[in-house]
Amino acid sequence: MSQARIVYLNGEFLPYAEAKVPVMDRGFLFADGIYEVSAVLSGRLVDNAAHLARLDRSLGEIGIRNPHTGAEWLALQTDLVARNGLGEGLLYMQVTRGVFERDFAFPPAGTPPTVMMFTQAKTIGANPLAETGAAIVTVPDLRWKRRDIKSVALLAQVIAKQQAAEAGVAEAWMVEDGAVTEGSSSTAFIVAGDRIVTRPLSHALLPGITRLAVMRLAEEEGLTVEERLFSVEEAMGADEAFYTSASSFVMPVVRIDGTTVGDGRPGPLSRRLRALYLAMARETLE
Repeated sequence: MSQARIVYLNGEFLPYAEAKVPVMDRGFLFADGIYEVSAVLSGRLVDNAAHLARLDRSLGEIGIRNPHTGAEWLALQTDLVARNGLGEGLLYMQVTRGVFERDFAFPPAGTPPTVMMFTQAKTIGANPLAETGAAIVTVPDLRWKRRDIKSVALLAQVIAKQQAAEAGVAEAWMVEDGAVTEGSSSTAFIVAGDRIVTRPLSHALLPGITRLAVMRLAEEEGLTVEERLFSVEEAMGADEAFYTSASSFVMPVVRIDGTTVGDGRPGPLSRRLRALYLAMARETLE
């Protein structure tokens, strides 16, 4: 981690080494907070308004006051990207319930939230994995029942990611009651004939911002999107599979638990959707 990195913390832009959060912060003690991640291409934020809207919704769902308006967030984000000279990568935002003596109940009204942001350089647009396709594993879904809230409580996802890392693959898809819920940090899709299939929104999964954009692009192209549950077995036998996220855009999947999907190469529809998303992102950069 570069010591030259600039971090935003509670109203200040600070060198990475000087940005510190107190021990009694509820995000540290209880994972009592919300986070959001926006992609950056050519030094500008991608689909950022939707990410800020989801941040606002998640904060409201757990009763944390949003500390900034959308315009204020955008100004701070833009400033942070510029200060770090970030051309391509990710911008991470986190808001916790703040600092107070450890107690499970909420602290008194008026306790200021902790607000933090940092950037990470990462190749997203020309990711080599998109050319070869990703291998994934499936794991049990161990998470809580409000997965639609983008909480910083990510231990189950950390364990899933570690299982993927130990298997030498890129991602893990989580499974509950025989159906795929979503990836550890992505939305799961399969292609069955002429239909693009993904799980419908509910408390069981996060409403993915890239998911929404890709579904809209598909429909604009006259493609059929079907929202329904699907099993691991159906995914293995699908014509194609892919996942979406702010950090991977559209990523083709070529193997699931060692089983080859399709012909073992990124499928034409996955490639097409990735190209459409990249074109949209570059045309609508804020």
